[in-house]
Amino acid sequence: MNAHTHQFLKRSLSNLKRSPLVDVVKFSLLIMAIVWFMARGTERLGYNWQWYRVPQYLFSFKDAHLVVGPLLQGVKVTFHITSVSLLLAFAIGLVAALFRMSNSFVARILARGYLELIRNTPLLVQLFFMYFVLAPILDISRMASAILALSLFEGAYASEIFRAGIVSIHRGQWEAAHSLGLSTFDTYQYIILPQAVRRILPPLTSQAISLIKDSALVSTIAIYDLTMQGSAIISETFLTFEIWFTVASIYLLITVSLSIVVNIMEDRLRVEA
Repeated sequence: MNAHTHQFLKRSLSNLKRSPLVDVVKFSLLIMAIVWFMARGTERLGYNWQWYRVPQYLFSFKDAHLVVGPLLQGVKVTFHITSVSLLLAFAIGLVAALFRMSNSFVARILARGYLELIRNTPLLVQLFFMYFVLAPILDISRMASAILALSLFEGAYASEIFRAGIVSIHRGQWEAAHSLGLSTFDTYQYIILPQAVRRILPPLTSQAISLIKDSALVSTIAIYDLTMQGSAIISETFLTFEIWFTVASIYLLITVSLSIVVNIMEDRLRVEA
């Protein structure tokens, strides 16, 4: 084999490794292996698969009209909780980040206490505390309790993302703003935050993915999100494996879609930078 042929084969193999087709084949083989493993396991358990009953819990047609099933209704609730919690989490995270970098000793202590308390206790405990202890005092609904608990929890992690983005801005930007006579508020509004947002947008989107997965815990306080709807269907039909696999697939579809968006954003920001 001459050197030209060797280089051609090496280049072809390199291109093949980078080809999306290889990833598709690997993913297909993985799915086939999982299906085979599940089939063998359930065969030994004597489980009777009834996948044909699952679609009715997603959607159905009645009088030529599309009727949304309980699982998709749960997805709607999950999206509602996630979207509101995400906005509040970003607001709380930004305020906590600014407090941590403040010249005020009290503000720094409050921000530090909030971060240590939230990050060192489980989300489930915070959710129960919010619903069973604070909700009766504040007279708020279980939905508001869930949103507030998720917002505080995710806000603690978003705060570190905001702070890292702000700190990454070159010191010369601050000096230029001060030389122009801008106040601290105007410096953040017009100079620092617009630059920081470009850097922290991908990790913040990744935090949104984490929030979607964490939102499954709201089912513990009887909110009929996707997870709770799945549990209710299983209690009525005993389609344990089929429903849980369907619920997991829906969560996977949502999070993978957001992950693709994150990757696209990172590539575009990298090119623009």
